[in-house]
Amino acid sequence: MTCTAHAMKHNISSDKVAQSSSPLSQGIRFKDFIFLSGQLGRNPTTGKLEEDFVSQVRRILSNLRDLLETSGSSMDMVLKTTIFLTDIRKTRELNEIYREFFNDPLPARSCVEVSALANGAEAEIELIAACCNTKE
Repeated sequence: MTCTAHAMKHNISSDKVAQSSSPLSQGIRFKDFIFLSGQLGRNPTTGKLEEDFVSQVRRILSNLRDLLETSGSSMDMVLKTTIFLTDIRKTRELNEIYREFFNDPLPARSCVEVSALANGAEAEIELIAACCNTKE
């Protein structure tokens, strides 16, 4: 039996989001699901990290929203987020910004502290969402 999953995988990419130098897709749509790679708070014009934690988190969530919209989905369709922070004590600040981007019912979520993130970032967020449309 031959696996046909490759034919059902569709790349998600947006020029509104800073490109990574790592070998990865910004996102993949597979059937009715969207999987977005972890985003750092990098400005799409300069490619540099935003200066502070709050700005980085806002940029991350804006980047994720742009990728979802590019794929025909939205923040309302997010099922699960995974958040990596270099300082878990900033969770309160994170939650305030998070509420600006998500409505009830909120996505399921994991939030963990890590020792370091690429390029000295303070946060990284990845997500899984459902598709608003299923056009091939």
